[in-house]
Amino acid sequence: MKVGYARVSTEEQDLSLQIDALKSAGCDQIFTDHGVSGTRQTRPGLDAALASLNSGDKIVVWRLDRLGRSLIHLIQLLDRLGQRGIRFHSLNENIDTSSSGGRLVFHMMAALAEFERALISERTRAGMAAARAQGRHIGRPPSLTLEQCAEARQSLESGVDSLGDLAERYGVHPRTLIRLMGKCQGKPFAITRK
Repeated sequence: MKVGYARVSTEEQDLSLQIDALKSAGCDQIFTDHGVSGTRQTRPGLDAALASLNSGDKIVVWRLDRLGRSLIHLIQLLDRLGQRGIRFHSLNENIDTSSSGGRLVFHMMAALAEFERALISERTRAGMAAARAQGRHIGRPPSLTLEQCAEARQSLESGVDSLGDLAERYGVHPRTLIRLMGKCQGKPFAITRK
């Protein structure tokens, strides 16, 4: 069975061009998403189309970007379909995974997606290393300043405030306060029980 899928991003756009092309391609059933972005990985029409497919079936789209905007998402989706024995055909790009040429194009796309992921990871690591070399903090900001940690530690050690009261005042969990008080003096902070 051939299942067609058509999508437009806005309510003002028309699906008729895609639907006509899918009918001409011999689709037995056509699912649509109207006014739904291709960046969303789950869409009512697409989810229904994927659920209707069985091994040996083929999903057909007018263009690749109707299925998804992200190359990585497309590759993952097509790979899952392939594992289920479902073929894929994009009419405009003439990619058909039931042919050896279509599978070749799909594998080239998968290699490019993997390469893109590796580049993003390398750039992220390089950016973080450069930021650390410049003395910038990586990650979210600390919950308390060094002054607040020292003030809390002194208040707790002198018995002016309890750990619970201090944690509530600074808006953190008591365990977080203990950890931060230890960091402000470079040594673990321990509460001694009496």
